[in-house]
Amino acid sequence: MATAEIGVIGLAVMGANLALNIADNGYKVAVFNRTTERTREFLASAGELADRVVPCETMEDFVAAIRPPRPVIIMVKAGDPVDQQIAMLRKLMDRDDIIIDAGNANFRDTMRRFKELDGTGLTFIGMGVSGGEEGARHGPSIMVGGKEASWKRVEPVLTAISAKFKGEACAAWLGENGAGHFVKTIHNGIEYADMQMIAEVYGVMRDHLGMAASEIGDVFDRWNKGPLDSFLIEISATVLRAADPETGKPMVDMILDAAGQKGTGRWSVIESQMMGVPATAIEAAVAARSLSAMTGERAEAEKLLGLPGPGKAGDKQAVIDDLEQALLAGKVAAYAQGFAVMAAASTEFGWDLPMPVIAKIWRAGCIIRSRFLDEIAGAFSKDPNVSNLALTSAFSKVLLETDGALRRVVAGAVTNGLPMPALASSVSYFDTLRRARGTANLIQAQRDFFGAHGFKRMDKAGDFHGPWGSGAV
Repeated sequence: MATAEIGVIGLAVMGANLALNIADNGYKVAVFNRTTERTREFLASAGELADRVVPCETMEDFVAAIRPPRPVIIMVKAGDPVDQQIAMLRKLMDRDDIIIDAGNANFRDTMRRFKELDGTGLTFIGMGVSGGEEGARHGPSIMVGGKEASWKRVEPVLTAISAKFKGEACAAWLGENGAGHFVKTIHNGIEYADMQMIAEVYGVMRDHLGMAASEIGDVFDRWNKGPLDSFLIEISATVLRAADPETGKPMVDMILDAAGQKGTGRWSVIESQMMGVPATAIEAAVAARSLSAMTGERAEAEKLLGLPGPGKAGDKQAVIDDLEQALLAGKVAAYAQGFAVMAAASTEFGWDLPMPVIAKIWRAGCIIRSRFLDEIAGAFSKDPNVSNLALTSAFSKVLLETDGALRRVVAGAVTNGLPMPALASSVSYFDTLRRARGTANLIQAQRDFFGAHGFKRMDKAGDFHGPWGSGAV
């Protein structure tokens, strides 16, 4: 009998927690996993929620257990495994049933799947989910792309299980086909930049000021009570004050400095380049993760090249205060760039992405949730057509107030040989953005010299060439 409101395929950590979240909100959920044993383990661990779980051992039973039109959430590894699940579901599902890919899919794969399902009677949703294991269980931020009618069918469930910010659900329909997964990709790109900048200021406190991990954790804890109030600052304080149960040393000091990545940050960079929108903070963060993985080469380089001699630390509290302000400026850069990329994609793909809504659904549940996002939502609500957050009255004020601190921090880092790729990129980004007369005129002259590409003049309209002839060698 079809009794379940929705189904979940894939009972690894994220899928299992999402299914429990659905059940916890009063909905009956059918579940299926490739290995039957995992399905049985999940049911046994569901406790008092087991009555709202319909465990299925075959795909046929799973589809039959869901009330039509059937929404099915796929929570398996991105890529080919998703295509395999879709192929199986196509044989069993009926017209108007909804397949929902809730993994970290490349939005271009999502758009391809929409096309492939076009005309089959089935509908498709590409759903970005942010919040990690805890968010999936107790309330993630949910970014939906697909037909609005499909969203309406699942809206009650998705808004119920989403995070809430002052009573508002952090779940929304953002546009057609790949819109949801694209927004999630940029979310992750901003997350990369935010995490990198936090690591950079941590490095100054550890390597320049000589502070212990727990002391740095106390600094982050204080920052979390001010303008930098955010999930990432909060957890940074927590992990820095945690001790390794085996050695008693700070846990963070026992962790190899090689950061992993699963692709979403890299996709953000690729798409920003494809659209000609600078996202230099995200680019720097992705490159920094790649460099961090080169542990052998870095050790060899340190032996060969050494480290710059340490400079004077100066007034410790003054440096810490500057770091707080610099991090705030860097966050403005990361968010401004991320939202600019989304604005360009909205135009290119005809999505009409609702920028204030995106900021609002990121205010709770997701990894980059912060006080900052409420201000971004306000800025976009006041002027939905703003071209760059840095040019709004609220954020230009922040930049003017933090400009000196950002420059001092970056200059100090360069002088003392401390890596600061993301924050340094923010200085260059803002300096280029604020300069009405830049240096690209020389680049245009060079291009015209070797390739006769032409250029615009400042004093009259039209396309022109220089007096140097072809000049190519």
